[in-house]
Amino acid sequence: MRVRLKGDAICTLVLLVALCSLLYSQLEHLVPVGNKEPPQKKPSITPKISPDPRAPWRPMPPEATVPRQQVTPIVRRTEVANNEVQTTAPPPLTDSAFNFKRYLLNKDNRNFNLLINQPKKCRKTPGGPFLLIAIKSVVEDFDRREIVRKTWGREGLVNGEQIQRVFLLGTPKNRTALATWETLIHQESQVYRDILLWDFMDTFFNLTLKEIHFLNWAAEFCHNVKFIFKGDADVFVNVENIVDFLERHNPAEDLFVGDIIYNARPIRVRKSKYYIPETMYGLSIYPAYAGGGGFLLSSHTMRKLSRACREVELFPIDDVFLGMCLQRINLKPILHEGFKTFGIVKPSAAPHLQTFDPCFYKDLMVVHSLKVAEIWLMWNLLHSPHLSCTQKKQVKKPFQWKRKAQTTQASPLR
Repeated sequence: MRVRLKGDAICTLVLLVALCSLLYSQLEHLVPVGNKEPPQKKPSITPKISPDPRAPWRPMPPEATVPRQQVTPIVRRTEVANNEVQTTAPPPLTDSAFNFKRYLLNKDNRNFNLLINQPKKCRKTPGGPFLLIAIKSVVEDFDRREIVRKTWGREGLVNGEQIQRVFLLGTPKNRTALATWETLIHQESQVYRDILLWDFMDTFFNLTLKEIHFLNWAAEFCHNVKFIFKGDADVFVNVENIVDFLERHNPAEDLFVGDIIYNARPIRVRKSKYYIPETMYGLSIYPAYAGGGGFLLSSHTMRKLSRACREVELFPIDDVFLGMCLQRINLKPILHEGFKTFGIVKPSAAPHLQTFDPCFYKDLMVVHSLKVAEIWLMWNLLHSPHLSCTQKKQVKKPFQWKRKAQTTQASPLR
């Protein structure tokens, strides 16, 4: 009798468990996905992404077509939304270094309005200025523009030749970060009269737009200039040496001088800042081009390049694009050792030398990648009346060869 009661109790318990399981499973189907949806709706970021009409422009990876309840896809979608608003090119660390789909859709749009102009810049001097300095800049870098104005980019006479200056800008890629940028840049333009501002977003891959718009502006508003120096705001330029070099050339003839790069190969690494797929550029070698830190050209070459660049398909790397334009007019750029667009390299036999020395810069024309304070310091050191580079530099620990110790004195780099 006890055995039967125990068996009945066990059977009843098993039936209750089975019944509870059945009811639980039925409840899961009856409730309208109430417990599964919230994990996707909790992040407040997701609703901001889906309404973005520009999101489909960015090519999505194959795995993005399958919905996943993971953190990683949400972060990537957030980054896409931010990049769609702020810049034409996503950061180099994303899956694709450049939004090629958007670029190809908009690559033929090469006419943007000039928001701030300086139409009288080259009319101040009878016959036009001898040298126009054109510096690529961005709205936020007021300190760099100011240090250029106070040092090597000064307007006026240099070695008896008239120098004028302009800064080349686009609209900031993050306009909300600097809410008053329009007021500030217009005020700066009124004070200095050296700002050129176009209505395209100022990003790395839009530097080509800055190139062609400046050439068009120079051909229209500064056609009487003799020579042009175009460079970055983080370079140091020895304008006296440039003027001395240009006085031996005819502005009515072709001239394009800089740190020329030959036989450069397109970078096929997707995460690289300079990544270019074969579908965009199928050749294995780029044409010869000048490093973007700075180069010189004559007014005659400027006008020819302005026309040629209208016929060449836009390319997202501005230095290479200008090399393509030079190739179109069959003009070979000239390599000059005074242009150090990759900085000054220490001599291999004298690693103890300090390259930040005015005697290294004295005979150069352009040195790239200097900080604001370094530009100011080098300018003052080079223009000091106490500067003397006639004697060989004395060093505390002279260089010695490994096999046979020999004391040597290092001379400045030329």
